[in-house]
Amino acid sequence: MKRVLMTVCAGLAVTACAKRPDAILPVEVPMAAYSNLSCEALSQEYLREQSALAAVSQQQNQAATGDAVGVFLLGVPVSSTFGGDKEGQVAVNKGKVNAIDANLRAKGCRSPSAVAAG
Repeated sequence: MKRVLMTVCAGLAVTACAKRPDAILPVEVPMAAYSNLSCEALSQEYLREQSALAAVSQQQNQAATGDAVGVFLLGVPVSSTFGGDKEGQVAVNKGKVNAIDANLRAKGCRSPSAVAAG
């Protein structure tokens, strides 16, 4: 009985761990949210959202690493337990980037990297 209880607890601890950003699916953001923007405004918004996604992805990676270490050493996903998991923010930022990118392509705009380069 004790062994079964420990196995269940270990399974719960592991499933509560923060995911890596690449394992997080984007939230569906409607293209209409950005359809009124010009190509230039879309490019600027794309670069802003890409930057925000990179920052929150770094935080999520740190949370996932912290959880892995916490579960290994303490049996508790420390980062997730104390609010370090940013899965929702990563999913929203990914959804925004996808919606902006879809608008850029639909309008035939240049890629944001080409706009930023000059």
